[in-house]
Amino acid sequence: MQKWPDRLWIVRHGESAGNVARDRAQQARAHSIDYETRDADVPLSSLGERQSDALGCWFAGLRDDERPDVFLCSPYMRARQTMQRVLQQGGVEPDRIVYDERLREREFGIFDGLTRLGVEHLYPDQARALTLIGKFYHRPPGGESWCDVILRLRSVVDTISREYRGDRVLIVAHQVTVLCFRYLFEGLSEAEILAIDRQQDVANCAITAYAFDPTCGNTGKLALERYNFVAPLLAAGEPVTTEPDVPAGPK
Repeated sequence: MQKWPDRLWIVRHGESAGNVARDRAQQARAHSIDYETRDADVPLSSLGERQSDALGCWFAGLRDDERPDVFLCSPYMRARQTMQRVLQQGGVEPDRIVYDERLREREFGIFDGLTRLGVEHLYPDQARALTLIGKFYHRPPGGESWCDVILRLRSVVDTISREYRGDRVLIVAHQVTVLCFRYLFEGLSEAEILAIDRQQDVANCAITAYAFDPTCGNTGKLALERYNFVAPLLAAGEPVTTEPDVPAGPK
């Protein structure tokens, strides 16, 4: 029996007001990021809205039997708005979206709202620990390491394999979430996923796509088709943005 969906798309949300504020803070070499709200409530920027619309047009252009039919989403505002705008382009009702807190952004703890310079200034011991241990295992006080994110995503993978066999699933979440899903679905090592992270940042509204391959293993598995696919944005003439959501860790 097939264990997995037929297709799986994992998308990072569109550019957010927080991405813009972080870019501005880093250019000014500021210690903190001025977006005046909790991270869960940061909305899309106007560019992020257009990126989401462009992505929605691309999905709407697929054949009916190729489009997503299950919609899983982080409850954070920027992800919610991205998914809603994507579905609007295809005429899909937003009440079909399943919001799952396990898909939320990595929690930053005491690093929340800080640039890397801010972390080094306010928490030099933590900055040294981050450099020594690396972001895969380092957990800022009150926050999460990549391993912590992977732990909660393991249960999401179990849910997908149990409840959405043979379906076409679209997930909208966050940069680290995309990478941690790759770690899980492809059986990667710490070194391998960090090497992928070093090569390029996950772009806003970029698609990571998997298709079920029945020839892999005993019962088949999801095989990677494309990563960081931004052609829908380029076709619509929208800029590709890659500003991270978290204080930069060691590369």
